[in-house]
This record gives sequence, C-alpha cells and structure tokens, in this order.
Amino acid sequence: MLAVLLVVAAAFALVLADRWRRGAFVLGGAMLLAAFLRAVLSPERVGLLAVRDKGFDVVAMTAVGAAIMALAASIDPLGTD
Repeated sequence: MLAVLLVVAAAFALVLADRWRRGAFVLGGAMLLAAFLRAVLSPERVGLLAVRDKGFDVVAMTAVGAAIMALAASIDPLGTD
C-alpha cells in the first residue's frame, strides 16, 4: 500500500507543478501497480488493496488504470506537457 501511495503522491506533485497530463499518466500507473500487487501478494500481505475478491479487484484496478492512462495519452496537450 505504501508503494502505491508514494506513486499517487508523485502524481499529485506533478499535477500541482502544472504537469497534469504526466500526473494523470502516473496516476494510471499507480492503479496498474495496485492491480499487480493485488494479483501477486498473499491475502495476509495485501492489506488495504483488498476490497472485494481478488479477481474483481485486479480486473477493476487494471481497467481504471488503463482508462486513465489512455485518456491522458489521448488528450491534446495544447502547448503543455
């Protein structure tokens, strides 16, 4: 959970530094990291990443992370990063 929170904090730091596209991309990466960790960690070690059953959590976090990354990549930068 701490690793995911650190990546989320980095994403918000990028957004606050006016790098919102990069921040959104990193936030999507945090969701994919959470999905990966939920898939590989044992139930005793997964902590707060477990919301429902393992399959649902992995699919839901992967879908959300991929959607955020796809949207961040598809938006025209209009002269920004």
